[in-house]
Amino acid sequence: MDSGGGGEVASSAAAGPPAPLEWKFSQVFGERAAGEEVQEVDIISAIEFDKSGDHLATGDRGGRVVLFERTDTKEHGGNRRDLERMDYSASRHPEFRYKTEFQSHEPEFDYLKSLEIEEKINKIRWCQTANGALFLLSTNDKTIKYWKVQEKKVKKISEINIDPSKAGGNGSIPSSSASSNPKQFLANGNSSDRSYNSLSNDLSFPPGGILSLRLPVVTSSETSLVARCRRVYAHAHDYHINSISNNSDGETFISADDLRINLWNLEISNQSFNIVDVKPANMEDLTEVITSAEFHPTHCNTLAYSSSKGSIRLIDLRQSALCDSHSKLFEEQEAPGSRSFFTEIIASISDVKFARDGRYLLSRDYMTLKLWDINMDSGPVSTFQVHEYLRPKLCDLYENDSIFDKFECCLSGDGRRVATGSYRCGLVLFNSVISVLSSLSLNPPKKNASNLFRIFGRGEGSTEATTLEASKNPMRYFYQN
Repeated sequence: MDSGGGGEVASSAAAGPPAPLEWKFSQVFGERAAGEEVQEVDIISAIEFDKSGDHLATGDRGGRVVLFERTDTKEHGGNRRDLERMDYSASRHPEFRYKTEFQSHEPEFDYLKSLEIEEKINKIRWCQTANGALFLLSTNDKTIKYWKVQEKKVKKISEINIDPSKAGGNGSIPSSSASSNPKQFLANGNSSDRSYNSLSNDLSFPPGGILSLRLPVVTSSETSLVARCRRVYAHAHDYHINSISNNSDGETFISADDLRINLWNLEISNQSFNIVDVKPANMEDLTEVITSAEFHPTHCNTLAYSSSKGSIRLIDLRQSALCDSHSKLFEEQEAPGSRSFFTEIIASISDVKFARDGRYLLSRDYMTLKLWDINMDSGPVSTFQVHEYLRPKLCDLYENDSIFDKFECCLSGDGRRVATGSYRCGLVLFNSVISVLSSLSLNPPKKNASNLFRIFGRGEGSTEATTLEASKNPMRYFYQN
């Protein structure tokens, strides 16, 4: 995310601190007139980059998936490392251009449970590319779909088979166009009164052929992007799907709801394997639910899932078919005397993500963001307070159910920054012994909440530096120092 350039620029950047990031807030895509209301179906509900960073997929509450393609690297024809060796500098921020969009999900109704299933896209995951085609998974609350997006040439027929001026009847060739002689003689000396428009095996054409017959000419000069649903994975979850994650083997993926995690093969849509089941024999004995699940980025046999009790379990698929036991448990111990009525509620982990190298795990609970080392299960290596100012107001948040809100988190490709959601749309920068991390809130602000981006430095003597307003009106821009 740092800007690149020539040799002098690269050396000066290495010597000094990294350039500050610029953030902009947006709930929808496209330009809108001043004062135009944002429609509910247009609000973005899921966003995902592919591994290369060249493609971006977004899903909205209307069930649509929109794909974007990075253009700044294509224009210069190379990656950032190659651009740094050239005379011109790479663009400071990547540029993405609209590629295509398609309707992924439609609203449905479960007649057995009398439940309406909305079309909102909850998760999007990119799959491995093949033969120039893009593959991705998208899901709403109940149904997962496997999509293939590929460029196809548009074929057009430029000429018809028969000259319209000489065609007769249903496209048959009139005998007058074949020969003026009403009686034809065959090679063996016999004669036949059959005309040349009779399609028989012994049909003979005059020398030079039939002038009015032309073969069709197919041209394919234009190309268009076509999205095709290859598989539909349905009827496998009794509860709402909260996570999907691709395996590094490129053949399987997992889907998780509150009580189960299922393992799927991408090519088999009518069968899945239940690998984690926390449902007790008596539902009254239920004490925790699954909140998120993620495959390890490089080890196809390892995955992690979080629970509502604030714990993260690492499981190995090689141990057993049903992973009732875990290989590692990541859990932070409570400080003595700190337990309260809200302790278990705010400890519930809403999202968990692996770093790209697979060494670290990032988890988000209601109040904090925690970074874990998978080789050290005694506690997190770093803890970041996202909105500590809300702790005295937990009772009010409990009464209006805001304390049960879920926030997601993610890591940048280089592992130096992380992002998560908050109410105040605040941007807070942290310094860590592991790496430089930041916390960015992307969730739309709650009613009666502040819409400000606040940028802080954690260094000694640092104060609030910049405030940006996050407005629903894309034409309105506010900046202050």
